[in-house]
Amino acid sequence: MKTPTNHMPASLAFKQVLVALFWGGTFIGGRVLAQAMPLTVAAFGRYLIASLLLVWVAFRMEGGLPRLNRQQVFSTALLGLTGVFLYNLFFFGALAHIPAGRTALFVTLSPVTVAVCSAVFFGERLGRLRWLGIVLALVGAAVIITRGDLAGTVQDIGRSFGRGELSMLCAVLAWVAYTLLSRRALVSLSPIAATTYSALWGCLFLGLSAAGHIASVDWTALGWPVWAALFYMGAFGTVVAFVWYYQGIRAAGPSKTVIFTNLVPLFGVLLSALLLGESVLLSMVVGGALSIAGVMMVNHRAGR
Repeated sequence: MKTPTNHMPASLAFKQVLVALFWGGTFIGGRVLAQAMPLTVAAFGRYLIASLLLVWVAFRMEGGLPRLNRQQVFSTALLGLTGVFLYNLFFFGALAHIPAGRTALFVTLSPVTVAVCSAVFFGERLGRLRWLGIVLALVGAAVIITRGDLAGTVQDIGRSFGRGELSMLCAVLAWVAYTLLSRRALVSLSPIAATTYSALWGCLFLGLSAAGHIASVDWTALGWPVWAALFYMGAFGTVVAFVWYYQGIRAAGPSKTVIFTNLVPLFGVLLSALLLGESVLLSMVVGGALSIAGVMMVNHRAGR
């Protein structure tokens, strides 16, 4: 693997914007699935489709999958555990309790958390401007989480921070771990191979978790929106998005690639309003704007 650089080609940057759009759409698809079936079954269905498609893509584009050594088995298993199994359990768990648009806004925590962890664990430099951006993004996230009532939340945290919010925070932490662990996996594996193996591991973990719930779903009664959501999340929200996301990490590094996830909440809120009719609160707009500005400051300094 070549060493990541500060430069990301325009074509790859455009792919990262599409990745953000596809992932923004997963909040709508996830909300539909979370209301129709147990969360473990929804997550397993997503990755069963994704795994089959990824294996096909690997053979189509790279002639198959490489045989893994012991270190690669361990690395891809960790990716499957964090970015697939844990992330999806928390992701669907959040969508079962809070609106899709509100859930999507929690993604603004990912870039700043990755930047801080990259500085702590990989020695990436954080100057004053980047630290200011991190603080600004965290303030924006606090506005979103508390619905603009910071003082009231301090007195009664249960008013704004419930089970859904906790689940999404755990999902963010799982995704941060996945992003940072990807650096090791991509040392010796292509983006497609790393994505496929992590998806297969995650599908295995999710399948074991969902085994006791699959029979409880009346599959014949599911309407077309549920099936469409399942296919969308498996094909576009996973296969296409993950491969392109890995390409960004491989070319420019985690902290420069994860910055594009800042667009995920924007797309998530817009699509939630358009497709699900969800309300867009003033606190969501203000908090989202602060977070986006903060993450842009973090990325601006990182690109130098």
